[in-house]
Amino acid sequence: MSAIRNPKDFWAGLIYIVIGLGAFYIALDYEMGTAVRMGPGYFPRVLGIVLALIGLAALVRSFLRPGEAVGRMAWRAALLVLGATAVFGLLVRGAGLVLSLFVLVLVSACASKQFRLPSTVLLAAGLAVFSALVFLKGLGIPLPLLGSWFGG
Repeated sequence: MSAIRNPKDFWAGLIYIVIGLGAFYIALDYEMGTAVRMGPGYFPRVLGIVLALIGLAALVRSFLRPGEAVGRMAWRAALLVLGATAVFGLLVRGAGLVLSLFVLVLVSACASKQFRLPSTVLLAAGLAVFSALVFLKGLGIPLPLLGSWFGG
């Protein structure tokens, strides 16, 4: 019998620790700065530490609390979400933020068993408008609203 009582928490904790420590390690070459004047390494290091601590908590919990075994990998859903992200990256310059985000939401929503086209279209439209207002207008991120394919 294994000492691991909750395999889901064990593997999730391990993944968080690896990603957190990886982010921290990558940011070692960046200037840290202070809490008031953050340098480029401040956020990745702090986030890396927080992720690693969350992972450590999940890892410890995996030995203390019983839980379910890890189920089958949902390959179709994973590929749809990863593919949607890649398509977003390929479309964003040419099609602009609004259309590429709309496509991202539609394609990634297909990964869900509860996918319904009408509600997904409303969600995609709402997220596109919200993101345009926050990232383009509010934060001034230099992405085209409508890309070069549409004269933007």
